[in-house]
Amino acid sequence: MSRFLYSRRVQVEAAEPPAPRYDSVDDETLNGDDGGADGSDSLKLKPSESNVTEDLEPFMGVKVRRKASRIRDYIGDYLDVQTRPYLMKILEKQGDRKVLFADKVLKFTGSGKMKRRILLITDCAIYIVDPDIDALKRRIALAAVEKLCLSELSDNFFAIIIPTEYDLLMASTRKTEIVTVLVDATKNASDYELEVSLSNRFEYNPSAEMVKEVQFEDTEGAVRTRIVQK
Repeated sequence: MSRFLYSRRVQVEAAEPPAPRYDSVDDETLNGDDGGADGSDSLKLKPSESNVTEDLEPFMGVKVRRKASRIRDYIGDYLDVQTRPYLMKILEKQGDRKVLFADKVLKFTGSGKMKRRILLITDCAIYIVDPDIDALKRRIALAAVEKLCLSELSDNFFAIIIPTEYDLLMASTRKTEIVTVLVDATKNASDYELEVSLSNRFEYNPSAEMVKEVQFEDTEGAVRTRIVQK
């Protein structure tokens, strides 16, 4: 349990970052390479064609409005959870009923594999569900979340940092909405302001004994993402 014996820091580059764009407006696009020569995982994501102009508060003033921006409406429940008995059964078993967000996402394992999962956010917790076997894989109380980590570029990645357990690295074209929902839900539940950290390099723990660094680079109109084991 060595991860609990030290404090983790998010590394912030000294150079002034470009104005960030948080969501891709296209369908989910993740093109996996075979990995770098150094054994790291390397992914390239399609860049966003436009910026989004939702509430700036969760991003602590880093996000900049642009004239080319357009507003993306929030729907919240993209899966119509009430029509999916196995999801309702999972929520009812935990005493949860108020769904704030529901959608399919990509989750990254400690070995670097991508797995499709359903992400549910309620006013109490985060649920990770395997859609192939209709099974709950993990439930995380909102109170256990320490911070959210994102890059300053227009990629789809975000990390949920949970110090008492292990962290989550996921990708979604609705990243901005997910972050906003988590910040608002945490504040409403506990009056606690969830930290949102933006950096083109950040660390996360996919397991208690493993530390990985996610690195982002803007390369000729695309965002190259590398996941390196520390």
